[in-house]
Amino acid sequence: MPQPREGCDVVLEIDVQGARQVLERCPDAVCVLIRAPSRVVQEQRLRSRGDPEEHVQGRVELGRREEAEGLEIASGVVVNDDLDQAVRDLAGIVGEFRRREQSRP
Repeated sequence: MPQPREGCDVVLEIDVQGARQVLERCPDAVCVLIRAPSRVVQEQRLRSRGDPEEHVQGRVELGRREEAEGLEIASGVVVNDDLDQAVRDLAGIVGEFRRREQSRP
């Protein structure tokens, strides 16, 4: 896995299994779980894309399992409700971990 340039962060959009692989190689990585505001909203978003009902139900069930797994390894959680707020929340989590790293002896 290539290393980021000094002072740069890398953001990966990956599933829980991918996050586990990253953590195996880079134990200091910061994993952030992005979750829907609710199951109802998640279902509505999937339906609005025109996904068939069986896909919606399967994706919601998979999301439930992935969320439970993700909470076990996540350094933080961002609710994907309002894009601007989600970006601020993610930046806050990254900023907090940067501060912690800088204060290490």
